[in-house]
Amino acid sequence: MNNHQIALVKETFGLVATIPAETVGDLFYNRLFEITPEIRPMFERTSLPEQSRKLISMLAYVVGKLDNLSSIIDEVAKLAQRHVKYGVEPRHYQPVGEALLWTLEKGLGDHWNEDVKEAWTRCYSTLSGAMIQACEEISVA
Repeated sequence: MNNHQIALVKETFGLVATIPAETVGDLFYNRLFEITPEIRPMFERTSLPEQSRKLISMLAYVVGKLDNLSSIIDEVAKLAQRHVKYGVEPRHYQPVGEALLWTLEKGLGDHWNEDVKEAWTRCYSTLSGAMIQACEEISVA
């Protein structure tokens, strides 16, 4: 990610953070379950409002660290390793990214444009790539 993309992600996340976490979560999880219904059981351990708060909290943490991504890659890998225990597979990251971008587009409205989409896509690709690599390392071990 370049500095302009990092600034766009931070700026637009600031706008998303003003929306109640439950609202963002409803958009995200409804879209995710619509495009990938088979993963819904993975989320039955935690209520969706609680899961929504965790989602926003994790996004806030990651966005806050974008200036030094290398500092959180290990944490992101550990998160992925925990997700494997819930049944997450590398193929699940694509629909999660799709649902995230869709949610951001809906939440940001007029603030969503090609530059913002590219910045968020790059951000998600970077993080999900690290997570997928961590998942694959577990399956090889």
